[in-house]
Amino acid sequence: MAVPRKRHSLARKRKRRSHLALGAPNLDTCPRCLEPKPPHRACLACGTYKGREVLPQEEEEF
Repeated sequence: MAVPRKRHSLARKRKRRSHLALGAPNLDTCPRCLEPKPPHRACLACGTYKGREVLPQEEEEF
């Protein structure tokens, strides 16, 4: 196996790693309650997905 003769500088290493940064997650809005939610996931606020209720919602009691 080949072994590098010289060490890579920090600038060269950081240039290579410049594309590894994490970006902000994509968010869509729920058509029913207009809360932000990840795409292709059920809305956690109202429990709907594609117009159907898929998650049971608990009612708040005071």
